[in-house]
Amino acid sequence: MVCPTGTPDWSGVTLQNFNQTLLRNPRLCNDCICPLEINGYFLGFMSYFPSLAGNAAFAAVFGVCLLTQLFLGFRYKTWGFMICMSGGMILEVIGYIGRILMRDNMFTNTFFVIYLVCLTIGPAFLAAGIYLSLSRLIIIYAPDRARFRPQTYTYIFIVCDIVALILQAAGGAVASIVPPDSPSLQAGINTMVAGVAWQVFALALFALLSLEFFLRLRVRNGVKPALNPAFADLRARRSLQPNFIVAIFFAGLFIFIRSIFRCAELSGGFNGPLANEEVTFMVLEGTMIILASILLTAFHPGLSIGTHGWSAASFKTRNYGSSSDGENTAVKETSSERE
Repeated sequence: MVCPTGTPDWSGVTLQNFNQTLLRNPRLCNDCICPLEINGYFLGFMSYFPSLAGNAAFAAVFGVCLLTQLFLGFRYKTWGFMICMSGGMILEVIGYIGRILMRDNMFTNTFFVIYLVCLTIGPAFLAAGIYLSLSRLIIIYAPDRARFRPQTYTYIFIVCDIVALILQAAGGAVASIVPPDSPSLQAGINTMVAGVAWQVFALALFALLSLEFFLRLRVRNGVKPALNPAFADLRARRSLQPNFIVAIFFAGLFIFIRSIFRCAELSGGFNGPLANEEVTFMVLEGTMIILASILLTAFHPGLSIGTHGWSAASFKTRNYGSSSDGENTAVKETSSERE
């Protein structure tokens, strides 16, 4: 908002000499008549105006990743992965647009709610895309070496993701619409923290189970475990090993770092120091999710595994577990079924 008399000077304003009507009801404020903060008392939803250039750049990067994910998803028919990634990136784009729109509306919650909810739950969709990839990798390598059936891994972590989404969305909705002095505010924030903490737990559990599976593939006593011969050619490709596996690992790590940061940020409340440091937010929230998105786009399963490989490695494909002649019969089965 451009003020007719120029940018106001709030240096001499205190809680005692400021307009008491506006102090009691900051929703009547605008940028020309109210500061965002007076001596630690917040009138606006944040103590800073979000950067136009920074947030626009982040929205643009997510937009490019979104379009690329849609193209690759339709091109390689990786439907589940495409839905997860696209859902997450749409929320990221909307969230950063919300931050831009907040610049002209810092004293009402309309765009604050959009930013808060979208950027809080968006990464859960990206995590779901990573979870879907684990069951495929288990089938591609050695289903009989996994602790659980491939589909069990998917069910466990998708349920974890749904729980995280519900907690984060419900907590964000409550915390952003109740008055600042309402007792429900802290309850909403605590619910959001619980949702993000649950996501941290799910990501840590995912990492442990993934590590355990790959440790089970090690050579022991000179004996190499039998790998699924149906995917021997696929495992020989660098696009899968190590590229796709490394990309999945680092994408999960970046989302994990971001989730720890959001736990710390939200634990301090909307008026806490972390919630009002844009540089910290842009690095530990935005940059972490951008890096994860770029990795999951550049090393897309369609590019790394291929249409038939991704389809054949689904736990819904019949007889995915073995092939005595070493050929990719699972791929052939899937192809013939489509025909």
